[in-house]
Amino acid sequence: MERVCFQLQVKPALLDEYVRRHEAVWPDMLRAIADAGRRNYSLFLRDDGMLIGYYETDDAGASAAALATDPRTAAWEAEAAGFFEVLPGARPDQGAPTLREVFHLEDQLAALA
Repeated sequence: MERVCFQLQVKPALLDEYVRRHEAVWPDMLRAIADAGRRNYSLFLRDDGMLIGYYETDDAGASAAALATDPRTAAWEAEAAGFFEVLPGARPDQGAPTLREVFHLEDQLAALA
């Protein structure tokens, strides 16, 4: 299993609308995320627009490819793109920088056993 954490920047003027849109994500989008193999998916938003996302998957590359080609995601991602500061050469949903994991409690506890 892979744990993936990523960071994006939501435009500060659009924070309230971004939160509102995520109060009830479209059912087809929810199913597409799950069908792509992502689970335990959360988004965390700071008041200045810094967004941190986290999910678990068996294969991050395959999951990203599945979402990139799934027709259910196109409309959601097209609408969502306007919420983010521009990433050079990438759609926000595909080009978000990932963060390196440097500590995981369960891994270190398991190493003690």
